[in-house]
Amino acid sequence: MVIGNGNVISPGVVSWWLFLCLVAALNVAMWSRSALELRRRRSSLPAASFAALRIQLMLSGVYVFGCAFRSVLPVYDIPRLCLFDTWLADVAVGRSVATVAELAFASQWALLLYATALAANSLFARTVACLLVPLIATAEVCSWYAVLTTSNLGHVAENSMWAISAALVIAAMLAILPRFEAPRRRVLSAWCVAGIAYVLFMARFDVPTYWARHVADEATGHRFLTLAQGLADVSHHRVVSYSWQDWHTEVVWMTLYFSVAVWLSISLINARVPAMRLDDLKYPRVFPVSGRAQI
Repeated sequence: MVIGNGNVISPGVVSWWLFLCLVAALNVAMWSRSALELRRRRSSLPAASFAALRIQLMLSGVYVFGCAFRSVLPVYDIPRLCLFDTWLADVAVGRSVATVAELAFASQWALLLYATALAANSLFARTVACLLVPLIATAEVCSWYAVLTTSNLGHVAENSMWAISAALVIAAMLAILPRFEAPRRRVLSAWCVAGIAYVLFMARFDVPTYWARHVADEATGHRFLTLAQGLADVSHHRVVSYSWQDWHTEVVWMTLYFSVAVWLSISLINARVPAMRLDDLKYPRVFPVSGRAQI
């Protein structure tokens, strides 16, 4: 273990960490309220709708509690920075929690989009839904490559895949938007607006930041680790720092990630955002199997 910056403690870092903890507590409370509300409405929901929302609840729980863990124990992966001298703050632990949480988050969107695409009879949207989890799984592999080797090029690939995935989801939702009545269109439109903001942030800030770091590393002759070296390094190498200079580049994305992204996850199991059903469609469609028109 390495202790960084002596006894330098930035009030900004402490305030930011306390804010993250507060947001984490709020997020857990919001998720718990949604869980209680879903339980209360169980008797009034069709069995299929309740089952779909329960899956969303469980997947959201993985994401909410994973983000809460990372809010309390934030880690800046490549330089191995953390706030507390504990094995729970090891990069290997934090990255593992992030991987499981992010795959759960991607699964939420994939399931929602697939169900909606089936209702809207959209092959394009169904295809995007099927591609979403594999794309994010690949992004996770790129993230692990970056963390193990300390090469920011892996983060460039990772965040590019997240941005592409979000853009595909937006395109799929816009494609099926006209098939729904106004209440559902408003929900889908709100998600699209949030998605567009996310893609713009990734394209203008996040990806260029990691690319600039990679270029700087190349220019200074940074020695990258092998995968084996990196695996050993992330299991014990911790640099405890409360310096704003060390953390300031991570504050914006971490704050947005542990707040807005979590709220989007919870919105998928919120009582006012039920599973998309065939009766949400603006126009009836005929199923070839039964030949019956259903609305």
